[in-house]
Amino acid sequence: MKADKKSVAHKIKIARGQLDGVLKMIEEDQYCVDISTQLLAAQALLRSANQQILDAHIRHCVAGAIEDGDEAVREEKLDEALKLIEKMTRG
Repeated sequence: MKADKKSVAHKIKIARGQLDGVLKMIEEDQYCVDISTQLLAAQALLRSANQQILDAHIRHCVAGAIEDGDEAVREEKLDEALKLIEKMTRG
């Protein structure tokens, strides 16, 4: 993985903490809007982490495949990236 591992891991750890908090809120029958707010915050962190990873993939893996000149590898890497972008825009 070419993304900034420290930054991505930090975001994932924060999201994990938020999700643990959400579970506790559910168990304690907290107010629905407060639970939803925390879920949205965790989703935003996960989206941000995923964006960093995809950005690094395009800048390193896809760019490297294009520079190498192997058309099959280039198409494979581009297809991978495009499929991920499509999934991100659906969700």
